[in-house]
Amino acid sequence: MAESRIVVYGAIAGNMAIAVTKFVVAGITGSSAMLSEAIHSSVDTGNGLLLLVGLKRSQRAPDAEHPFGYGKELYFWSLIVAVLIFGVGGGISAYEGVLHMLHPQAMEDPFWNYVVLAVATLFEGISFSIALRALLKEKGDTPFWKALHASKDPSTFTVMAEDSAALAGLLIAAVGVFTSHAFDMPVLDGAASVVIGVLLAGVAMLLIYESRSLLVGEGVDRDMARAIQKMAQEDQAVASAAQPLTMYFGPDEILLTLDVRFKHGTSGNDVAAAVDRIERNIRKRFEAVKRIYIEARPIAASMQEART
Repeated sequence: MAESRIVVYGAIAGNMAIAVTKFVVAGITGSSAMLSEAIHSSVDTGNGLLLLVGLKRSQRAPDAEHPFGYGKELYFWSLIVAVLIFGVGGGISAYEGVLHMLHPQAMEDPFWNYVVLAVATLFEGISFSIALRALLKEKGDTPFWKALHASKDPSTFTVMAEDSAALAGLLIAAVGVFTSHAFDMPVLDGAASVVIGVLLAGVAMLLIYESRSLLVGEGVDRDMARAIQKMAQEDQAVASAAQPLTMYFGPDEILLTLDVRFKHGTSGNDVAAAVDRIERNIRKRFEAVKRIYIEARPIAASMQEART
């Protein structure tokens, strides 16, 4: 979680400085694309603050009403962030662009637009590199795109998605400013703003999909589930193990339930020892599995099933 906070703090600092600068230059030059970028950076700043709220609330200790803790708070706030990117960031950018296309205004000297775009690219690049470094540290030997999809830390992949969209948006804004001024066609600046809005909406839909999946109870991937099942089946006292049932309660907290049938003749003490071994081995290999519930099928029931 400490790494996640660093990622979010870096994003907030960069976006806040960029947003103020963009608003000032948008007011001076009258650029619609620059105004959209300023709105985008403002939304990203607010989103970072909401992610910090989610990080803090998700670390509250379990209580009587929430015996499994508050880990899913982070997924809720990441969903709110995605909705804000879609509605506020994408919606207002597209709306501003349409207005500028309907009522185009000639752009003043674009020099300061280029200066701000260059500075913004630098800051966004720094924020993106911080998030990327955190993801690379987490993924290990897993291919990058698979690791990005498999990551259950919304604070990291949300910042990465926002910064990727921001860098792409800066390029679109630069193209819009340049073509608008070079060809004396202010409508192109408005069109760039609309494209930025569509880009933000697309990124928001991706984040909404990921957050929804985690909120409704996403489990571990198939490879990890098979590995857990195999570890249980390989224990000397186990006859068979069912497919494990899992659920993420946070980026580093997984709930696991496992139905295990023990071999005929296994004593109660041996069953208890086997359960302890299985749990210890699972936790050693998968540190995120914090809660394990193993249901031992009754020996008598297993014998009766074997006869039939």
